[in-house]
Amino acid sequence: MNVFDPNLYIKTVTIVGLGGTGGQIARSAARILYDMKARRMHTPQLILIDPDTVEMKNVGRQLYTAGDVGQPKAHVLMRRFNCALGLNTVGIAEPLNAEMHFERQGGGIVIGAVDNHLARQELSRVKGALWIDSGNHFSAGQVIVGNQGDREVMLRHLDGKDGKYAYLPNAGLLFPALLEPEPAAPQPLQPVSCAELVQEGSQHLLVNDWVAIVAAQYLYKLLHRQSITSFVSYISADGMSVRSVPICREELMNYLSV
Repeated sequence: MNVFDPNLYIKTVTIVGLGGTGGQIARSAARILYDMKARRMHTPQLILIDPDTVEMKNVGRQLYTAGDVGQPKAHVLMRRFNCALGLNTVGIAEPLNAEMHFERQGGGIVIGAVDNHLARQELSRVKGALWIDSGNHFSAGQVIVGNQGDREVMLRHLDGKDGKYAYLPNAGLLFPALLEPEPAAPQPLQPVSCAELVQEGSQHLLVNDWVAIVAAQYLYKLLHRQSITSFVSYISADGMSVRSVPICREELMNYLSV
Protein backbone atom coordinates (compact mmCIF):
# COMPACT_ATOMS: atom_id res chain seq x y z
CA MET A 1 0.00 0.00 0.00
CA ASN A 2 1.42 3.38 -1.03
CA VAL A 3 1.12 6.34 1.34
CA PHE A 4 1.63 10.09 1.16
CA ASP A 5 4.38 11.34 3.47
CA PRO A 6 5.06 15.07 2.89
CA ASN A 7 7.38 15.23 5.92
CA LEU A 8 5.93 18.60 6.81
CA TYR A 9 6.17 20.31 10.19
CA ILE A 10 2.71 21.83 10.40
CA LYS A 11 2.66 25.28 12.00
CA THR A 12 -0.66 26.56 10.68
CA VAL A 13 -3.97 25.31 9.33
CA THR A 14 -5.53 27.97 7.09
CA ILE A 15 -9.07 27.68 5.78
CA VAL A 16 -9.96 29.91 2.85
CA GLY A 17 -13.69 30.37 2.29
CA LEU A 18 -16.12 30.07 5.20
CA GLY A 19 -19.41 29.37 3.48
CA GLY A 20 -21.38 26.13 3.42
CA THR A 21 -18.36 23.85 3.13
CA GLY A 22 -15.63 25.99 4.63
CA GLY A 23 -17.57 26.82 7.77
CA GLN A 24 -18.17 23.13 8.45
CA ILE A 25 -14.51 22.33 7.77
CA ALA A 26 -13.54 25.11 10.18
CA ARG A 27 -15.81 23.66 12.86
CA SER A 28 -14.21 20.22 12.49
CA ALA A 29 -10.71 21.71 12.38
CA ALA A 30 -11.37 23.60 15.62
CA ARG A 31 -12.57 20.41 17.30
CA ILE A 32 -9.49 18.51 16.09
CA LEU A 33 -7.12 21.21 17.34
CA TYR A 34 -8.93 21.43 20.67
CA ASP A 35 -8.54 17.68 21.14
CA MET A 36 -4.85 17.85 20.20
CA LYS A 37 -4.29 20.67 22.69
CA ALA A 38 -6.06 18.70 25.43
CA ARG A 39 -3.76 15.74 24.71
CA ARG A 40 -0.71 18.04 24.93
CA MET A 41 0.19 17.44 21.32
CA HIS A 42 1.83 20.03 19.08
CA THR A 43 -1.15 22.16 18.02
CA PRO A 44 -0.96 24.33 14.88
CA GLN A 45 -2.65 27.70 14.81
CA LEU A 46 -6.00 27.97 13.00
CA ILE A 47 -6.33 30.84 10.51
CA LEU A 48 -9.64 31.68 8.84
CA ILE A 49 -9.81 33.81 5.67
CA ASP A 50 -12.96 35.12 4.00
CA PRO A 51 -13.83 38.67 2.90
CA ASP A 52 -17.60 38.12 3.07
CA THR A 53 -20.03 39.20 5.76
CA VAL A 54 -22.89 37.05 7.02
CA GLU A 55 -26.19 37.55 5.17
CA MET A 56 -29.65 36.37 6.14
CA LYS A 57 -29.58 33.79 3.34
CA ASN A 58 -26.62 32.12 5.12
CA VAL A 59 -28.58 31.47 8.32
CA GLY A 60 -29.64 27.83 8.61
CA ARG A 61 -27.66 26.91 5.51
CA GLN A 62 -24.26 27.78 6.90
CA LEU A 63 -22.71 27.95 10.37
CA TYR A 64 -24.26 31.29 11.30
CA THR A 65 -27.20 32.72 13.26
CA ALA A 66 -29.44 35.72 12.70
CA GLY A 67 -27.40 37.61 15.29
CA ASP A 68 -24.30 37.23 13.10
CA VAL A 69 -25.80 39.04 10.10
CA GLY A 70 -23.65 41.94 8.94
CA GLN A 71 -20.48 40.70 10.64
CA PRO A 72 -17.43 39.27 8.82
CA LYS A 73 -17.64 35.49 8.63
CA ALA A 74 -13.97 35.13 9.59
CA HIS A 75 -14.45 37.17 12.76
CA VAL A 76 -17.67 35.40 13.78
CA LEU A 77 -16.07 31.95 13.66
CA MET A 78 -12.80 33.20 15.16
CA ARG A 79 -14.61 34.52 18.24
CA ARG A 80 -16.79 31.43 18.49
CA PHE A 81 -13.90 28.97 18.47
CA ASN A 82 -11.68 31.05 20.72
CA CYS A 83 -14.39 31.58 23.34
CA ALA A 84 -15.81 28.06 23.26
CA LEU A 85 -12.59 26.09 22.90
CA GLY A 86 -9.81 28.35 24.14
CA LEU A 87 -8.04 28.38 20.80
CA ASN A 88 -5.88 31.16 19.38
CA THR A 89 -7.68 31.37 16.06
CA VAL A 90 -6.96 34.29 13.73
CA GLY A 91 -9.71 35.67 11.50
CA ILE A 92 -8.84 37.64 8.35
CA ALA A 93 -11.73 39.41 6.65
CA GLU A 94 -9.89 39.98 3.38
CA PRO A 95 -9.57 38.24 0.02
CA LEU A 96 -6.75 35.69 0.02
CA ASN A 97 -3.35 37.06 -0.90
CA ALA A 98 -0.80 34.26 -1.21
CA GLU A 99 2.20 36.51 -0.66
CA MET A 100 0.72 38.53 2.18
CA HIS A 101 -1.00 35.79 4.16
CA PHE A 102 1.57 33.00 3.99
CA GLU A 103 5.14 32.78 5.15
CA ARG A 104 7.57 32.19 2.33
CA GLN A 105 9.11 29.16 4.05
CA GLY A 106 5.80 27.30 4.14
CA GLY A 107 5.08 24.88 6.93
CA GLY A 108 1.33 24.77 6.80
CA ILE A 109 -1.84 23.23 5.47
CA VAL A 110 -4.20 25.39 3.43
CA ILE A 111 -7.76 24.21 2.87
CA GLY A 112 -9.68 25.77 0.02
CA ALA A 113 -13.47 25.95 0.11
CA VAL A 114 -14.00 28.59 -2.57
CA ASP A 115 -16.40 28.79 -5.48
CA ASN A 116 -14.50 30.76 -8.12
CA HIS A 117 -11.41 30.36 -10.28
CA LEU A 118 -9.72 33.57 -9.11
CA ALA A 119 -9.60 32.37 -5.50
CA ARG A 120 -8.26 28.99 -6.61
CA GLN A 121 -5.61 30.72 -8.71
CA GLU A 122 -4.46 32.51 -5.56
CA LEU A 123 -4.50 29.23 -3.62
CA SER A 124 -2.27 27.69 -6.30
CA ARG A 125 0.29 30.46 -5.67
CA VAL A 126 0.78 29.58 -2.00
CA LYS A 127 4.35 28.32 -1.65
CA GLY A 128 5.50 25.46 0.54
CA ALA A 129 2.04 24.48 1.79
CA LEU A 130 -0.01 21.35 1.46
CA TRP A 131 -3.28 22.22 -0.28
CA ILE A 132 -6.54 20.42 0.46
CA ASP A 133 -9.13 21.63 -2.03
CA SER A 134 -12.88 21.03 -1.84
CA GLY A 135 -15.68 21.69 -4.27
CA ASN A 136 -19.18 20.53 -5.06
CA HIS A 137 -22.09 20.63 -7.49
CA PHE A 138 -25.78 19.83 -6.84
CA SER A 139 -25.38 16.66 -4.80
CA ALA A 140 -21.79 15.61 -5.45
CA GLY A 141 -18.31 16.95 -4.84
CA GLN A 142 -14.62 16.20 -4.56
CA VAL A 143 -11.73 16.70 -2.18
CA ILE A 144 -8.13 16.81 -3.45
CA VAL A 145 -4.96 16.67 -1.39
CA GLY A 146 -1.64 17.66 -2.96
CA ASN A 147 1.50 19.73 -2.62
CA GLN A 148 2.92 19.88 -6.13
CA GLY A 149 1.80 22.08 -9.01
CA ASP A 150 4.68 21.36 -11.40
CA ARG A 151 3.80 18.57 -13.81
CA GLU A 152 7.42 17.73 -14.64
CA VAL A 153 8.35 17.38 -10.97
CA MET A 154 5.33 15.17 -10.40
CA LEU A 155 6.19 12.94 -13.35
CA ARG A 156 9.66 12.37 -11.89
CA HIS A 157 8.12 11.11 -8.65
CA LEU A 158 5.40 8.80 -9.94
CA ASP A 159 6.82 5.75 -8.19
CA GLY A 160 7.53 7.21 -4.79
CA LYS A 161 10.26 5.65 -2.67
CA ASP A 162 9.73 2.51 -0.65
CA GLY A 163 5.98 2.97 -0.96
CA LYS A 164 6.09 6.58 0.27
CA TYR A 165 5.21 9.58 -1.86
CA ALA A 166 6.64 12.99 -0.95
CA TYR A 167 4.62 14.68 -3.68
CA LEU A 168 1.04 14.54 -4.88
CA PRO A 169 -0.49 16.73 -7.60
CA ASN A 170 -2.46 19.65 -6.23
CA ALA A 171 -5.91 20.68 -7.41
CA GLY A 172 -4.59 23.06 -10.06
CA LEU A 173 -2.42 20.37 -11.62
CA LEU A 174 -5.01 17.63 -11.27
CA PHE A 175 -7.91 19.65 -12.69
CA PRO A 176 -6.56 22.72 -14.57
CA ALA A 177 -10.12 23.80 -15.41
CA LEU A 178 -10.55 24.77 -11.74
CA LEU A 179 -8.18 27.67 -12.37
CA GLU A 180 -10.02 28.88 -15.45
CA PRO A 181 -13.23 30.92 -15.81
CA GLU A 182 -16.38 28.89 -16.32
CA PRO A 183 -17.91 29.13 -19.80
CA ALA A 184 -20.13 32.16 -20.12
CA ALA A 185 -23.82 31.43 -19.67
CA PRO A 186 -26.82 33.68 -20.34
CA GLN A 187 -28.16 33.12 -16.82
CA PRO A 188 -27.38 34.00 -14.12
CA LEU A 189 -25.75 37.29 -15.00
CA GLN A 190 -24.03 37.44 -11.60
CA PRO A 191 -22.16 34.63 -9.77
CA VAL A 192 -24.48 32.57 -7.60
CA SER A 193 -23.38 31.51 -4.11
CA CYS A 194 -23.91 28.09 -2.56
CA ALA A 195 -26.47 29.60 -0.17
CA GLU A 196 -28.49 30.96 -3.10
CA LEU A 197 -28.32 27.61 -4.91
CA VAL A 198 -29.62 25.82 -1.82
CA GLN A 199 -32.34 28.44 -1.41
CA GLU A 200 -33.60 27.97 -4.96
CA GLY A 201 -33.30 24.17 -4.78
CA SER A 202 -30.36 23.91 -7.17
CA GLN A 203 -28.05 22.44 -4.54
CA HIS A 204 -28.56 19.65 -2.02
CA LEU A 205 -28.83 21.07 1.51
CA LEU A 206 -26.35 18.55 2.93
CA VAL A 207 -23.76 18.22 0.14
CA ASN A 208 -21.49 20.77 1.85
CA ASP A 209 -21.52 18.67 5.03
CA TRP A 210 -20.55 15.55 3.09
CA VAL A 211 -17.63 17.29 1.40
CA ALA A 212 -16.54 18.99 4.62
CA ILE A 213 -16.26 15.77 6.63
CA VAL A 214 -14.06 14.18 3.96
CA ALA A 215 -11.79 17.24 3.88
CA ALA A 216 -11.66 17.21 7.69
CA GLN A 217 -10.71 13.53 7.68
CA TYR A 218 -7.74 14.27 5.42
CA LEU A 219 -6.77 17.04 7.84
CA TYR A 220 -7.14 14.75 10.85
CA LYS A 221 -4.90 12.13 9.29
CA LEU A 222 -2.24 14.67 8.36
CA LEU A 223 -2.19 16.25 11.81
CA HIS A 224 -2.00 12.85 13.52
CA ARG A 225 0.65 11.51 11.12
CA GLN A 226 -1.64 8.77 9.91
CA SER A 227 -1.34 7.20 6.48
CA ILE A 228 -2.84 9.08 3.54
CA THR A 229 -3.51 6.45 0.87
CA SER A 230 -5.53 8.47 -1.67
CA PHE A 231 -5.11 11.78 -3.49
CA VAL A 232 -8.69 12.56 -4.50
CA SER A 233 -12.05 11.55 -3.06
CA TYR A 234 -15.39 11.79 -4.86
CA ILE A 235 -18.51 12.29 -2.77
CA SER A 236 -22.12 11.58 -3.68
CA ALA A 237 -24.77 12.78 -1.26
CA ASP A 238 -27.56 11.11 -3.25
CA GLY A 239 -25.60 7.86 -3.50
CA MET A 240 -24.44 8.16 0.12
CA SER A 241 -20.93 7.18 -0.93
CA VAL A 242 -17.32 8.28 -1.00
CA ARG A 243 -14.89 6.88 -3.59
CA SER A 244 -11.22 7.58 -2.97
CA VAL A 245 -8.58 7.09 -5.67
CA PRO A 246 -5.52 5.21 -4.35
CA ILE A 247 -2.00 6.59 -4.67
CA CYS A 248 -0.13 4.64 -7.34
CA ARG A 249 1.64 5.24 -10.64
CA GLU A 250 -1.28 4.05 -12.76
CA GLU A 251 -3.88 6.29 -11.16
CA LEU A 252 -1.59 9.31 -11.08
CA MET A 253 -0.73 8.85 -14.76
CA ASN A 254 -4.44 8.63 -15.61
CA TYR A 255 -4.85 12.19 -14.35
CA LEU A 256 -1.51 13.68 -15.40
CA SER A 257 -1.69 12.39 -18.96
CA VAL A 258 -4.97 14.13 -19.72
